[in-house]
Amino acid sequence: MFLWYGNCLLFAKDVHMKSWNILEIFCLLYLGTLRIASQESGMFLTLNLQQSIKLAQSQSPDAQAALHTYRSAYWNYRAFRANYLPGVELSVSPYLNRQINKVTQPDGTELFISQNQLSTDLHLTVSQNVWFTGGTFFLETSGQYIGEFSKDDKAFSSQPISIGYRQSLFGYNSLKWDRKIEPVRFREARKAYAETMELIAAQTCELFFSLATAQTNLNIAQANMASADTLYRYALGRYRIGKVSENELLQLEVNKLNEETNVMQANIAVEDARLAFCSFVGLEATDHVNIVPSDSIEAFEIPLEQALELAYAHSPDVEMFRRQQLESRRQLAAARADCGLKADLYLRFGLSQTGTQLKDAYKRLLDQEYVSVAISIPILDWGRGKGKVRVAQSNIELVETHTRQGLNDFELNICKMVRQFNLQARQVAVAAKTDVTAFQRYEITRRLYLSGRSTVLELNASITEKDSARRNHIEALKTYWTLYYVLRSVTQYDFRNGCALYETVSPVHDT
Repeated sequence: MFLWYGNCLLFAKDVHMKSWNILEIFCLLYLGTLRIASQESGMFLTLNLQQSIKLAQSQSPDAQAALHTYRSAYWNYRAFRANYLPGVELSVSPYLNRQINKVTQPDGTELFISQNQLSTDLHLTVSQNVWFTGGTFFLETSGQYIGEFSKDDKAFSSQPISIGYRQSLFGYNSLKWDRKIEPVRFREARKAYAETMELIAAQTCELFFSLATAQTNLNIAQANMASADTLYRYALGRYRIGKVSENELLQLEVNKLNEETNVMQANIAVEDARLAFCSFVGLEATDHVNIVPSDSIEAFEIPLEQALELAYAHSPDVEMFRRQQLESRRQLAAARADCGLKADLYLRFGLSQTGTQLKDAYKRLLDQEYVSVAISIPILDWGRGKGKVRVAQSNIELVETHTRQGLNDFELNICKMVRQFNLQARQVAVAAKTDVTAFQRYEITRRLYLSGRSTVLELNASITEKDSARRNHIEALKTYWTLYYVLRSVTQYDFRNGCALYETVSPVHDT
């Protein structure tokens, strides 16, 4: 650490102090302190793009949020399916009544009588919803006991079996509509989870190449600073013998100072990009990450018709539009049922008996029947029901309009991304070739300048072209991989390997 500070002080002393200010020196010292202190904690990781994506999809906050959202949707779907399965319920309600109560006598008079009673009942019910009618069948067995402690009296009542059916006639059938909507909602949630995993990969590409760009800028700045220092020292020697003008020497000194500033700014940019990358993929802020981007890509084209077909089959947006259409029709059905004739039907048939002993309550059973019909007819509501129906009908038309527009935009977006991706591989190849060519031109121009056969302006131009070509190459790679994973998210298909993705996405359900 002390050696590093010493080197910095010697370096600062060698430079013309008139071109430096105190703030720049302290920035260098501060960055060096941060570098030494940061090495005392955190892990050192070297990651390529695929490793970064796997890391983000397994432990990033966005991946965890997507998983919990999917689990909520899964259990909601399980609860929906349970509504169509038989249900068994056991209920018991014992109570003790020991107090003085007002009791009506047979002759109509009322007396205050001390009571000491124990009463309990037991009901076991099996019910089954009928989705296409909205009614419910039920099978029930029950018993009841009443005991008077003061007189040692007791009575039993039993209903060994009762069969019944309850139904809302002309009403809104929620079971029927849920059966249409909830499977679509669950498919939407499952596809949204799969899409989110690929969008996390696309976002990882963005941050990965942002960090790669920052690291490349730092490497460029460091290389340029070393080259500028060499050129300045070389020109200083030639200036002393009169072969370089003072203006050219000052230009090289300005270049050297600018590159030193660029190094400081590049260090700050690398740290910011590293923190953003670590935060997204789920790493600690103290972890040190070295990004290794691959310059090579596999050139292939995505068939537009296949991409559209897969997108319509696997995108959650299509399921969302379908769900919204069904929900708008459900609202219309509920509005019509609410303003029309209502009738509730209740049927029950069973056997029952009473007795002072439990066994007597199950002898010589008597049949019992119960039928109830409740009818409600709206006569005057001042157009309230009709207004609700008209609003629901208008909402259907609005949803249909949005759906058509949404599907049209969805298709246009797919076409745009496919066309751009199919051209992007060529752009990456051109950018890679430009990167190599610009570097070669810089090397030639540098050698020519050192031999006195080139000007400083030509040298500066070659440096700018070299740096710009390298940055453009990384930006082209970033666009290529981001488009690739966005298209994977929409189509749920790996075009490079020719396999479906949705079959491999299976989050743990029962956890």
